[in-house]
Amino acid sequence: MIRRDGRHLDEARPLKISLDGLARVDASARFSFGTSTAALASVSGPIEVRLASENPSQATFDVSIRPLSSIPGIESKSLASMIRAALLPSLILTTNPRTLIQLVIQALTPSYDAHSKWDNGLVTAMINASTMALLNAGSIPMRGVVCAVAVARVDNAFFVDPSPEESAKVAGSGSGCFAFMFGHSVGRTPNEADFTCVWSNWRGSSGDEDDVITARNLAKGSARRVWEAMKSSVGEEFKTNPDEPGDKEMGAS
Repeated sequence: MIRRDGRHLDEARPLKISLDGLARVDASARFSFGTSTAALASVSGPIEVRLASENPSQATFDVSIRPLSSIPGIESKSLASMIRAALLPSLILTTNPRTLIQLVIQALTPSYDAHSKWDNGLVTAMINASTMALLNAGSIPMRGVVCAVAVARVDNAFFVDPSPEESAKVAGSGSGCFAFMFGHSVGRTPNEADFTCVWSNWRGSSGDEDDVITARNLAKGSARRVWEAMKSSVGEEFKTNPDEPGDKEMGAS
């Protein structure tokens, strides 16, 4: 089955990754699906932490989200908590106790979900931008690489990375994000046993567990392609400039 924009059901929009060099942070990265869904993430740390937030056994991992417009509200804080949960399995925080790792995520495009402030495509772009920023920083030990994709269902058809137009038609049929952690370091090719689903937020009117399994299985292949794009971007960036993070854009589809 071919979608209106010419994509197959298991095909995401073209991916674009950029390792930015924002001032006053240790690393930053942008990630986008197509031209209408993009996010920017920056990482600072390990840095000094306030006494009230100090953890003697591990680093404090703080995530905050800035909407495209307006100030962060309750929904932004809730989403920050969810993204933190998705990324947490990949981080080794015990190496730097009594410090702070600060992740700030900025939406670069509007959310197109009529039922929520954040649509699933934008959420996955935020997670992927965050992973790239953490990789770019190189100062936080990681046990894996988290990659996320969105899946939606209309009638009996499941498809990955819904466009804004497709998101408008999903309504209560079923939609959500799936985040997978790839256990090998960037530069090695994983097999089926090397990655696992670490977080999802699937919502559907039927509540059928088979829908979740079908959506997750479809997301696996697309997440692998996101992982391959990340691997390519990191490899090309450090091949071009091995000493400093750069701002060269990398494309993958």
